[in-house]
Parts: sequence; C-alpha cells; structure tokens
Amino acid sequence: MFSITEKGIGSINNDPVVQYTITNSNGMRVSILNYGATVSEIITPDKYGNFGDVVLGFKSLDGFLQDSNPYFGSLVGRFCNRIANASFTLDGKTYMLAANNNGNALHGGIKGFDKVIWKANVLGNNQLQMSYLSPDGEEGYPGNLLVDIIYTLTENNEFRMEYKAVTDKPTPINLTNHSYFNLSAEKQQTILNHILKINAEKYLEVDETSIPTGIIDVKGSGMDFTNAKPIGQDIDKVKGGYDHNYILIKPDEGAAAASLYDPESGRYMEVFTTEPGLQFYSANNLDGTLKDTKADRKYIKHGAVCLEAQHFPDSPNQPSFPNTILRPGETYKQVTVYKFGTR
Repeated sequence: MFSITEKGIGSINNDPVVQYTITNSNGMRVSILNYGATVSEIITPDKYGNFGDVVLGFKSLDGFLQDSNPYFGSLVGRFCNRIANASFTLDGKTYMLAANNNGNALHGGIKGFDKVIWKANVLGNNQLQMSYLSPDGEEGYPGNLLVDIIYTLTENNEFRMEYKAVTDKPTPINLTNHSYFNLSAEKQQTILNHILKINAEKYLEVDETSIPTGIIDVKGSGMDFTNAKPIGQDIDKVKGGYDHNYILIKPDEGAAAASLYDPESGRYMEVFTTEPGLQFYSANNLDGTLKDTKADRKYIKHGAVCLEAQHFPDSPNQPSFPNTILRPGETYKQVTVYKFGTR
C-alpha cells in the first residue's frame, strides 16, 4: 500500500512550508518540500534490510534557507548549470542575467526555482505534483513560464520525476534535480569508494569558469566511466575534481544513463533519463562548514555525488548544442528516474 503524508515545517513570508512524504509497500519513502520542490529525504534499505537516508540535506527549514545551501535536492531552473557571461541573444535581442558564478549565470540566478514556494497537489497515494508560474522577466528571463513536475514513487523502488513547461514568449529552459547522493546513508563520509558507471564516451571540456569549450573523448583519461570504477580511482587526474557534463549514449530506450553502487551497504542506484546530458559532480566544494546537517556531522569534500540529468551548459550561446529554447505552442518535457535496489 502507498501513502502520502504532510507535515508543516515552518513558513516563509507567511507562506507555509510543507514536507510531503510518499511511502511504498517496501518501506521506501521519499520526502519533498514545497520550498524549491526540494527532495529532502530518500529512505531506502541496505542489503541487510536496514533503512537509511541516501541524500544530503538538513534537519530543519532554516538549514535549507542558509545562503551556503548548495542546492541540496532542489529543482533547479529556469536554466540549470551555467550561461556564459550571464547573457544570451534570442531572436535578435540580448538578455542580461545575474552574474552569480564567476561572471556567469548559474542555476537560474539569485532567486531561482530552488528558492520559491511551489504549489503542491496530491494526485494519488503515490504521486505529488508541484507547479510554479515564473513571471515574465524573472531573473532576466523572457516569458511567463508555467512549470509542472510530477513526483512518483513506484513499487519497484523507482523515483520518477516528470517535468512539463509551457511559455508565452520564447525562452531558454533547462531543468534538473540537484540531489546529493551518498548511498552508504552517510556511514562513509565520502563517496570515493562508490562504484560509478556513465553511459557516455564523450564529455564537455570546460574552461576555468566551467563554460564548455569543446567535446572530448573520455577514452584513456580519468574522465572515463564507460566501465564501472571507484569514483576516487582517478579523481586526482582531474583538476578540481569532477564537475563535467557527459554526452549520453542511448543505444535503446531501456539503457541506464548511469549507475552508482556502494559495496559496503550493497545499495545501488540507476539513472534513466530522456535528457542528452548528465552533469557528474563529486561535491568538490563541500568544506565542512554547513550547519544543521541531518547526520549531525560535517559534510566534507567528496561527501556525495550529484548525477544531474539535463541539457548542456551554455546551450543558448552554443548553436551546435541540442536546442534549449522553448517557444509558445510547444511543451517542454523531460523524464528522469532514480531506481534503487541492493545486491
């Protein structure tokens, strides 16, 4: 039997913040906040049947409201990842955005989708819809953009995220979930021993501000995860650690974009997506300073891994990349699934 429960955890400007928890008959549960459409908990069993939380986050709403919150579990938009020089030209008009990351625009701006209250609608015992209307001009982006995401938890321990959006003016859009995973349920402070496989033979080379400069073959480099290997095996070969967009191969509809495995707990996670890219981030910027963490200890460098399904960074400025411009009359659609199990 499925169930959905609701729990008030505070308010922002008199708007209530609610945590919704979906539970399946296996005991797996996923919690989502209407603040930032944030995935605040994913509770799954290890190979011994012990349940634990496999995503990083905070015990209270105040934790999520910290300026230093690195998008834990957030729905990120209107455009996730980076846009070079915080500007783009669309149909002959140049739009200026907030330069909030080394002169570039990052994750939707100063107040992106991760920092707004979403309208929640319980659709059934295992589905939750979140909706947000981003007004024309918000964070510099054109058009009124209506975004819907449906979160579904299945009996197969699949956590499904189905995104849709429509607009009344042409606008860039690139949405993702920014969960930080540690499949040991934080019994291990880092994920360097987690085994990762990414279904990609190429990735986007980036400059010192993480803007793409070319497409590179992974073969023979520390970036190669075509065969499963520990994340820490070659991380010293990658300056600054992993924070790169991989160009996914799709040999068939059922192929996983990536798989992650923790040998100690036996937990594994597979990522399935309709998106062309996967941002692999090894939490290089966690430094132990975050407060109010769920684990009652510091979140340190490489304490988690992000596998963010998305389009390529800086796409509005790079015509050779897959299109990220949504126009009136069109519907943006994306589906990403995190599937959990043990072995």
